[in-house]
Amino acid sequence: MNLFAEMFLDAPAAPITIWAVLMVLSLPALLMLASPQAIRDPQRAALETFGFLRRYRQERERRQDEATTAVRYAGEVAVAADRAALAAQRWQECWRQADERADEAWQRWLEADEQLARARTASAFRPAWSPRTPSEYAHRENFLHRTVGAAVARGDLPVGALADGGFDARLHPVEQELAVQRAVVVYRWELHRRARAAEGAAWHDAQLAVATRDSLRREVREAAARAAALHRHLPRHDGRAAAAPGPVWATQAV
Repeated sequence: MNLFAEMFLDAPAAPITIWAVLMVLSLPALLMLASPQAIRDPQRAALETFGFLRRYRQERERRQDEATTAVRYAGEVAVAADRAALAAQRWQECWRQADERADEAWQRWLEADEQLARARTASAFRPAWSPRTPSEYAHRENFLHRTVGAAVARGDLPVGALADGGFDARLHPVEQELAVQRAVVVYRWELHRRARAAEGAAWHDAQLAVATRDSLRREVREAAARAAALHRHLPRHDGRAAAAPGPVWATQAV
């Protein structure tokens, strides 16, 4: 016994160790003195005491698990919100580019329509008659090929426009140019319609991305608040609690 006492007294934390041992040894006696029922049935009182301690430990572990899960979720949703913010920026940039393309297509259609008006004016002054010889028809066919090819090169007509059979090589060059310009106006209007539809789809996607970003940011603030409220229940390591969660921007104005 003397050797046992010397070991406790020589240890650096001897007072704390002695106090802990005395508390453990005296706990059953204290409980029985505090409860008449414990005096009559000490075995049952001891079982109830240890049951209480077990339930306390289980409840503490449950809260630790809940706090750990809340902190982990706050971090994960913060990462998701950052990614959603980047995605929203990309979709907004896609919409701006689509809007610029739609405006450009509209301007190109206006220019084509003005050129059509000039072609109509010019057609009123074409020669009333020209000899219809094989060389004249060859000249008209070559003129049509050059005119359509130039329009395709400018992007005013689709590739293969000449092969579609929508032009008559027998017409006078002035009438051919007028027919080509009509086709350009129709094609430019179709390109504008497609560009405007693409712009509308890009706008919808950008708005959806922004809504997702804002929703995740709200979720981040709620998750960070919950993690902060449960932070005191986190498991302690080396006498220190884990660092408090919360992204820097979560409390900033959005």
